[in-house]
Amino acid sequence: MQNKPYIGVPIGDPAGIGPEIALKSCLNDRVLETSNPVLVGDLSVLQNIIDLYKLPLKLYAIDDPKKADYSKGRVNVVDVNSVDIKKLELGKVDAMCGQAAFDYIKKSVELTQEKKVDAIATTPINKESLKAAKVPYIGHTEILADLSGTKDPLTMFEIDKERVFFLSRHVSLRQAIDMVKKPRLMDYIKRSLEALDRLGVKGTLAVAGLNPHSGEHGLFGTEEMDEIVPAIEEMQKQGYDVIGPVPADSIFAIGLTGKWAAILSLYHDQGHIATKTYDFHRTISITNGMPFLRTSVDHGTAMDIAGKNIANEISMVEAIVLAAKYAPYFTSK
Repeated sequence: MQNKPYIGVPIGDPAGIGPEIALKSCLNDRVLETSNPVLVGDLSVLQNIIDLYKLPLKLYAIDDPKKADYSKGRVNVVDVNSVDIKKLELGKVDAMCGQAAFDYIKKSVELTQEKKVDAIATTPINKESLKAAKVPYIGHTEILADLSGTKDPLTMFEIDKERVFFLSRHVSLRQAIDMVKKPRLMDYIKRSLEALDRLGVKGTLAVAGLNPHSGEHGLFGTEEMDEIVPAIEEMQKQGYDVIGPVPADSIFAIGLTGKWAAILSLYHDQGHIATKTYDFHRTISITNGMPFLRTSVDHGTAMDIAGKNIANEISMVEAIVLAAKYAPYFTSK
């Protein structure tokens, strides 16, 4: 494959499984065939994992990813040098590691701004480590939004033939239901379809129902009648390709057939449960609405298995491959 996209991979919390899955992904043929992966982190942390697991890889510190050699067995690293390797304990929450994880993300964003990488595929970070380091964010999305000056990033999952957007993220279920309002729905329908267009995807957006059977005309709740249907009808009048509400007990199964370009889930777990039950490891998160493309694994730092050489890198592989798939569309806009 010619002109493969350059994908920046911040290695996440140094004490978690991020460094392990990032390195193992660099051995995967699909990653090497579709992208030029660039790890962003501490050279010493990565070398420690290579030595510990006897991985057939050699590290090279680089400054400009687009001038590097990407031969098999070679791993190019932008060395951030944030960790004292003598103090690193795998599997342990540590302020040093929280700060390092933030530093890796910040450097990755700088690389996108300098046009040295075409997209970012992130590994897990640990909320407790971030807090210990007094890093004032709860996760990747909030960090990336602030660093890129983005007000409200738009999360999308992709698994197989299904793409899922979310009307709300990390709020209580009670709050999420209260957020199902016509103005917010209209805004998210518009933004979701615009995000699909930026990724080169055409087709219909299907909106999930909130209540059982989408409310059955008020028998099981009135949100569909009061907020959801009016929002959909208004956006249809404005020319947007959107339908619904489709009952939530069937919309995700139908979505896997590829019938629609994407689904709008009305709260966090509604879409998360459906996609992760289908294939936990291959459910990949894409953050839209920022100046750069970001994909991510959708699992945690797995501190309990860090350092044991048993972490599954499939999600990381899929995140890098997906970033490479969409990067050409994204960068051409």
